[in-house]
Amino acid sequence: MATTAAGNPYVESSDLLANFPGVSLTLANRLDVVGVNPFADATARDAAITSPVQGQMCSLNDDDKVYRYDGAAWAGVGGVGAANFTDTATGTYSGYKYLTLTGTGSVTFDVAGFADVLIVGGGGASGGAGGGGGSGGVALLTDAYFSAAGAHTVIVGAGGTKNGIYMGNNGISSSVAGFIGIGGGGGGSNATAAGGNGLNGGSGGGAQGVYAPAAGGAGFTGQGYAGGLGVGSTPFPSGGGGGYSTVGGNGAGTTSGAGGTGLIGNLLTGSAQDYAGGGGGTGEAAAGVGGTATQGGGAGATGKTNDGTNGTAATGGGGGGSGNASASVLGNGGSGIVIIRVAV
Repeated sequence: MATTAAGNPYVESSDLLANFPGVSLTLANRLDVVGVNPFADATARDAAITSPVQGQMCSLNDDDKVYRYDGAAWAGVGGVGAANFTDTATGTYSGYKYLTLTGTGSVTFDVAGFADVLIVGGGGASGGAGGGGGSGGVALLTDAYFSAAGAHTVIVGAGGTKNGIYMGNNGISSSVAGFIGIGGGGGGSNATAAGGNGLNGGSGGGAQGVYAPAAGGAGFTGQGYAGGLGVGSTPFPSGGGGGYSTVGGNGAGTTSGAGGTGLIGNLLTGSAQDYAGGGGGTGEAAAGVGGTATQGGGAGATGKTNDGTNGTAATGGGGGGSGNASASVLGNGGSGIVIIRVAV
């Protein structure tokens, strides 16, 4: 029996017939190692190849990728694989690690590639005697491509601030590597009829309820929804700020609009966490609730002199509206958040 330069056996004319089965088995075993053998998925591969050797290759039908055993694990061959950050992980679970940033900082990659990213902008502040603040915009990205290794600046947007009875300011956008979660829109105020409309943002701010007509601000497509409308008559119910999943509620009858529903789910960290609820509007009879406590939207105030509730930090929730005789600075938007997850 002879072998090629690469070590593959073959039969020569001088070999005995009895040697043929052994040569065939040796060749088959050799092909199992150096050939790109197909399997339905990783589970089927691991069941068939219980003791892989370094250099062994295979392909998986479920993801149409080729893998090579590097002596410790199966690694993708060619193309672009998962990115890897070198920062201390906030947590790990089920084949992933993730990094959570609640303030401006950075993430450092030693391997460029794909990562999953959640970016939530800062929530908008409410208006005085007016609408709830819109939630920060949400960018939830699967396989976001980080094209270069090294440090990438991460900006986590602050929530918008409320200035007494005047219109609330928009929240600040959050971003990393060109991916952006837009700041939420500020709520409209009764300070002037012209200022009654909610501001545009990731989600739009709600409209005030004193001057009519007043419209909610628009949300950014794919990141949030519009704010609700104000009624413009006693008892002046205003609109709720928009949330990631639904529009802010309209003021109706005696009740102000609720904040829009936020992002609900088990997101990137392996634990349930919700984000980006809109702030509730204020009214003299019945204020609007925020976009639920877990989503961070602040509740609006009932009455002329009471203060709205701030949006929750690190959720991008919008601020709740305050009464028209309240000069409080409460009703600010909640700050945003950035989470980056990679496979390990």
